[in-house]
Amino acid sequence: MDAREFGGTLAWKDRALEALATSRARLLDLLRPLPPAVLVAQHSPLMSPAVWDVAHVANYEEQWLVRALGEPGLSGPETDRLYDAFRTPRGIRGELPLLGVEEAFAYAEQVRTRALRRLEAVNDEDLARTGALLDGGFVYGMVAQHEQQHVETLVATLQLVTSTVLDPLPSEVPLPERSVLVREVHVPGGPFEMGNEEAWAYDNERPRHRVHVPAFFIDRFPVTNGQFLAFMEDGGYANRAHWADAGWAFREAERLEHPLFWRRTRAGWERRRFGTWEPLRLDEPVCHVGWYEADAYARWAGRRLPTEAEWEKAAAATPEGRIRRFPWGDAPPDLSRANLWPQGGHPARGGAFPAGASAFGVEQMIGDVWEWTASDFQPYPGFRAFPYPEYSAVFFGSDYKVLRGGSWAVASDAIRNTFRNWDYPIRRQIFAGLRCARDA
Repeated sequence: MDAREFGGTLAWKDRALEALATSRARLLDLLRPLPPAVLVAQHSPLMSPAVWDVAHVANYEEQWLVRALGEPGLSGPETDRLYDAFRTPRGIRGELPLLGVEEAFAYAEQVRTRALRRLEAVNDEDLARTGALLDGGFVYGMVAQHEQQHVETLVATLQLVTSTVLDPLPSEVPLPERSVLVREVHVPGGPFEMGNEEAWAYDNERPRHRVHVPAFFIDRFPVTNGQFLAFMEDGGYANRAHWADAGWAFREAERLEHPLFWRRTRAGWERRRFGTWEPLRLDEPVCHVGWYEADAYARWAGRRLPTEAEWEKAAAATPEGRIRRFPWGDAPPDLSRANLWPQGGHPARGGAFPAGASAFGVEQMIGDVWEWTASDFQPYPGFRAFPYPEYSAVFFGSDYKVLRGGSWAVASDAIRNTFRNWDYPIRRQIFAGLRCARDA
């Protein structure tokens, strides 16, 4: 997709304005009501203080929507260093001389004012000078999506807060209105076009390429809390046979017995949601499990995790050979198709979104929980790092596993069938679950 697909040269400017406004409103709506003490504290070495994320988002925007487009910046090398994700590991960010709460919000506002002024002035000469950076408005899509991704990270950070009780996020998740009988779906073998060439797609989604995928079966819905509880009650966490070597070592070291944020009481299992303990909903997708736990569950069930090619084919392909942007088609997500921000607050029960089914009948592939796949995070054939190698290229390899589909805390601007997330297999604080597959 290039600029012409939006109706002409620079016709993407309205889309960019809307995406930037949406991401900023979401950031402010989430954080502004919170006490300053919550925003400045580092609640876990796994996550940054919220004020770091606010200033990091602003600094990233300053670098790409101000300086990279030829305008003078507002800050200098020291600010760049403080808010560089590679030069300041998460575990030490709480010890850094960060901007205060009001200073961070003010910095973000100042950068946004400068960036919007620059966007208004962007013209064909800028497009010719910067090339691919402005093609289709890519750099604006990159910055807006980056901010949305950090808001999801901030939501995950708030889930870790124990110093104060936060009100659970509001939820308008619909309830299923039908019985669900078919539990898995057959996807026929053959080639399909994997990847993305849209203007706002990230480099790791490119280029689109043909992949042959043998026939397979995949779960119609994500694995539920009730299904995962059956694994636990059958001794799944204690049975070495279900675990990969590294996974068993991690389970032993951390003494894992259940997903993160679960506890057992006399009344039954509960889960913590933003500081409030509530009864475990057995028919919701399981959340806060790492890759090792997901892999162990799949082995226990006599199944396996899908590869990311299988996952994408089940989500994007049609029997006629077309490729869809979302499982249901090319129309953007709405409240009838997927559980995405701001609708959720928690995963939706299986069967809640029949209108969101893929062409093969797989449901709830977008939203609810990120889904672990069997695949390592690797480049596609013909990959080219753009606009900087630190977004994707430095993470390629066997250390990271790919997640697909987004969670209830993802905004619709930052998800699609081809979107690739990745993380260490030990990560449990993220909103991740799974669905299983098997050979046909």
